[in-house]
Amino acid sequence: MSSVPEPSAALLQRAAAVRRAAVDLGQTDDGQRALALQAMADALTDRASTILAANREDLERSAADGLSPALMARLKLDDTKLAAAIDGVRKVASLSDPLGCRQLHRELDQGLVLERVSVPLGVVGVIFEARPDAVMQIASLAIRSGNGALLKGGSEARCTNEAVMDALQAGLAASPVSADALALLTTRQESLALLRLDGLVDLIIPRGSNELVRFIQDNTRIPVLGHADGVCHLYVDAAADIDKAVRVAVDSKSQYPAACNAIETLLVHRSIAQPFLTAALPAFAAAGVQLRGDAASVALGVAEAATEEDWSTEYLDLILAVKLVDDLEAATDHIRSYGSRHTEVILTEDAQAADRFLAAVDSAGVYHNCSSRFADGFRYGFGAEVGISTQTLPPRGPVGLEGLVTYRYRLRGEGHIAADYANGSRVFTHIDRPL
Repeated sequence: MSSVPEPSAALLQRAAAVRRAAVDLGQTDDGQRALALQAMADALTDRASTILAANREDLERSAADGLSPALMARLKLDDTKLAAAIDGVRKVASLSDPLGCRQLHRELDQGLVLERVSVPLGVVGVIFEARPDAVMQIASLAIRSGNGALLKGGSEARCTNEAVMDALQAGLAASPVSADALALLTTRQESLALLRLDGLVDLIIPRGSNELVRFIQDNTRIPVLGHADGVCHLYVDAAADIDKAVRVAVDSKSQYPAACNAIETLLVHRSIAQPFLTAALPAFAAAGVQLRGDAASVALGVAEAATEEDWSTEYLDLILAVKLVDDLEAATDHIRSYGSRHTEVILTEDAQAADRFLAAVDSAGVYHNCSSRFADGFRYGFGAEVGISTQTLPPRGPVGLEGLVTYRYRLRGEGHIAADYANGSRVFTHIDRPL
């Protein structure tokens, strides 16, 4: 951790304030937290013009700095995207309370009753890309789940993030929840020093490249929930319906190419490659998608040859790698070699082939006959997400409220002591009661 600076006194002070606010927040009831989110949404609405003006400033600066078109698309916040983000905050307010849910209710002996109940994590630190709407998503999920949050967005969105955070804190100030429950970090030094705040931060969620996630995992003692690259694949099986396959493949790539759940590689069974590509190539061209293929797909009309690097690249753009494979096993082997365990799709009318694919591919999401773009907390009905976890341990996939809570065992007795059970004068009954 030698490359990670010590936190400044100012950062320690801010983190401690978030921690204190989180303790109080964790004791609020469902109605108070829902009211806080509605107040946050109201404040965002009231300050919409200020937020959009700040975003225009970020866009102008980033364009002058040569930011890529894919990142510019993520950075842009217009009336429609802002309204959708605010609506997302209100939807999170209406979700079921994730706290106080009894998961276990067991009588250990007469008068000695054990419960396992969901509780907040405490304070989460989230480092995310240049997506200003992510500030609203993450903040709403944190408050709804009773957690404080330290947020660090991409420097490209600095002005927008600050305007959004000002609105969120103004909303909290008008609610039963302290505005100190949320804090925005604005410098790279602060984001690095965040990694040393064990004791004040309970979980770090990095949203970015595999390199970023690995760096954070290697340089902190705080648990890390990794949201890394989305090198997603779509496999067109020999038994695919061609019209359906073309429609789903084009949507999976072009509906929003800058998203981490857009496909980056298209795998096609050799036996269906010619009729599929005959139909797909014009559809991809109409959507503005540039294809890069292996030698076999180039022979069937793909315009540009792929390199080895293409198979592991997250383009976040209208670029798609294409490869022909001999069978389903070759497709799953390729996914294991180059995938990021995000989301993989099979298109087939063969139910057994679909089942084999869904069982063989170890990714957070495995889909049959539908777009990869459904890998999203909002589309799953979570209201929003703090990220998509590609790790094997839970939470996995789109992480909503359930990924921001843990549990606590509560044991109520009437003077029971362990010695009575050790000497045999009392015995455990272990009777499960209704939740």
